[in-house]
Amino acid sequence: MNVTATQVKVETSQLSFPTGLHNAYLFSIFNALSFQVVLGSPMILYAQTLGASATVLGIIAGMMPLLVIFQIPAAQYVSRVGFRRFVYAGWGTRVLFIFAMALVPLTVSFLNATTRLALMLALLFGFNLSRGISSAAWLPWITSLVPDDLRGRYLARDAACVNFASAVSFVVAAGGLGSAPASWRFAGLFAFSAIMGALSLVFLKRIPEVATPDQVRTSNTPVPYREITRYPPFRKLLWGVLVWAVAYGGMTTFTVAFLKTEKRMPESVILLVSSLSFAGGLSSLWFLGPRLDTLGSKPVLRFASLTWLTVAVGWSLLAGKILTGSMGFILALQFLMGLFAALVSMAYTRLAMAVIPVMGRNHFFAVYSVVLNVTLGLAPVLWGLVMDAVGSARVAWGLEWNRYSVFFGAVSLIFIAVMVLAQRLEEPKAASMEALLHDLLIQSPQRAWVRLWPRG
Repeated sequence: MNVTATQVKVETSQLSFPTGLHNAYLFSIFNALSFQVVLGSPMILYAQTLGASATVLGIIAGMMPLLVIFQIPAAQYVSRVGFRRFVYAGWGTRVLFIFAMALVPLTVSFLNATTRLALMLALLFGFNLSRGISSAAWLPWITSLVPDDLRGRYLARDAACVNFASAVSFVVAAGGLGSAPASWRFAGLFAFSAIMGALSLVFLKRIPEVATPDQVRTSNTPVPYREITRYPPFRKLLWGVLVWAVAYGGMTTFTVAFLKTEKRMPESVILLVSSLSFAGGLSSLWFLGPRLDTLGSKPVLRFASLTWLTVAVGWSLLAGKILTGSMGFILALQFLMGLFAALVSMAYTRLAMAVIPVMGRNHFFAVYSVVLNVTLGLAPVLWGLVMDAVGSARVAWGLEWNRYSVFFGAVSLIFIAVMVLAQRLEEPKAASMEALLHDLLIQSPQRAWVRLWPRG
């Protein structure tokens, strides 16, 4: 691959973002406007209108992360093709699949619900397969592009862009679907997703390329995956993200299903409620800011795990009918889910960037992404099977044990394991969780009062 004039060389000592990186934020915005429709609650709601079971909903939610497993064979081609070209090809292919998805609801006059659901599942498979292959280049590309000391800041800004756009997409979806939406409304929403995906490709093509050394592009050395997984800091990171993914994997899907089936909320209200989680994710930029670079990932993960335990217990009490579940309480849970999902994602990604060595970076990131995403994919499927096994059974024992309270209760226990594993992560420069709380609860409010206090 010849290095063009738009390619940049990034030094780790550089303390400013490379020219053209703003295109990565714009790509993230339009990409989120697109994928949240076909991978998020709107698709779950459409599948429910077609009679999808909890297991099928789990398959829909888990398909995207499951197919990330194709990063393993794809990683060896990234350096030969180039980061930008590799990602662009996959993202362009998946946009074509979204345009095809927009046609499925329009077949209502000649295809029954079961056939439409099967057709949508097939298109989702193609969409997620192309995404899974091409995503092998994304994290190595960004890691090479963004200087070490600015990665936490970049991740916080990127998360803010994604969550802002995701909130907008859910508001658009809520307005477009209304209550008891007709098939043509889903078709219009999926067409909106396809158009936003096509626009994201414009900015993806403008993100600066990073040159790959010739010896890396031409190397035919077998990849030592066993040694990669045995690297101590990386092995502990893998265990951490694996258990986190088991706990978090079904939360978004089955909170939506819970609000639909148990709380009897219409689709438009569910989408508006869900959009508040993205407002929480957007708040992560204020919550962390530069703290992720100065305090490290480990204290953030410990604090976030504790909060997630509290959130899961809250949903358990709500599903078990101990709490009445006012709208304010549900909105608070949704906000915290969005905020702390963003914090966990940023913290783990930054820690991966820190502990993964330069040599073999593409393959390290492929293993990391596969472990995280395959677990995220399997988790909702397995949780769906458990919930279908419980079925309509309801047992009063302290609280009402039903399919949803069993799910949320089990997730609460797993979040305890997440906290334990977060404590064992290796990050030499990480501060303590007490230092993080001191900065958030004492120093930050003091700085705010000093700025607001009248002078003179």
